[in-house]
Amino acid sequence: MLIYKICDTALWETARNAGELAGAPIDLADGYIHFSTAEQARETAAKHFSGQSGLLLIAVEADGLGDALKWEPSRGGALFPHLYRPLRVDEAVSVESLPLDANGGHVFPESLT
Repeated sequence: MLIYKICDTALWETARNAGELAGAPIDLADGYIHFSTAEQARETAAKHFSGQSGLLLIAVEADGLGDALKWEPSRGGALFPHLYRPLRVDEAVSVESLPLDANGGHVFPESLT
């Protein structure tokens, strides 16, 4: 199963140079890297990244993350994937642009539908 991290392009470039992503400021504050399922990604973008450009959608295979991946309740009690260690850049299955449409909403890849 693929899970998704919405990430600022500059932060991902820094991670690529370092070989791993420690997380965005909110991840560092919470002590884990926030991910979403395919079903949760659009709501996550709307709630936490509304109108923000320069974002990437990073897909990661959940099964490959081992015991450091925990499924924990969040919005409305839904279980969200949280990674309790840095994400290695080579664990990304795909990295795609997450552009804005004319109304300021994010345009997700067709593969996520």
